[in-house]
Amino acid sequence: MRLQHIPLNKILFLDIETVPAFSSYDELPTRLQKAWNKKSEYIIKDSDTTPAEAFEKRGGIYAEFGKIVTIAVGLVNIQNGEKSIRLKSFTSDDERQLLLDFKQLLDTHYHSDNYFLCAHNGKEFDFPYIARRMLINRIELPHLLDIAGKKPWEIQYLDTLELWKFGDYKHYTSLELLAALFNIPSPKDDIDGSEVASVYYNDKNLDRISQYCQKDVKTLINLFLSYRGEDIIND
Repeated sequence: MRLQHIPLNKILFLDIETVPAFSSYDELPTRLQKAWNKKSEYIIKDSDTTPAEAFEKRGGIYAEFGKIVTIAVGLVNIQNGEKSIRLKSFTSDDERQLLLDFKQLLDTHYHSDNYFLCAHNGKEFDFPYIARRMLINRIELPHLLDIAGKKPWEIQYLDTLELWKFGDYKHYTSLELLAALFNIPSPKDDIDGSEVASVYYNDKNLDRISQYCQKDVKTLINLFLSYRGEDIIND
């Protein structure tokens, strides 16, 4: 289906912010620590970085060793031909409750194949990360994330990174760079992803992380509109 043919009100745009599941390597349970030591061999390679340092920097990237602290979602509202963006964040120290609240949204409003989830690099990060953390927290997957047994064309995922690749699977382009190319206001005017763990564990500022995540979603929506040849939404 062409992008221009997908109704905007059928798309839930989202972004997640993740941190290491424990504030330090030393707090990892023994079995997870041993598993991280093995995994970090492939992450560190020839550098002098220790497993503890690697966990602090990279632990939040992997669903097995990280957790979600914010899921921001957005939708495009159209009234009298005018578009506006509605944003909402699910933010909590209690990851299970955060995921249950997000699941309730999907189960209530996005529960059929008529709807799509959209994220930047969502197919390789956001969507599988959410699904894996739901399983770890013993939460039944909502319809759109339960893709087991589905054919590729039956999966209702939209990925602005994949759309930009045009089949070039070696190419990665950040949301920030694409925002600059399409003259969309930068989402990185406060913090960036590398600082989220510090803001969470050291500053204990979930609100700041939530606002940062919402800015990414607004940028994501405007990027998707740009792909469709439509004007961005400044409101």
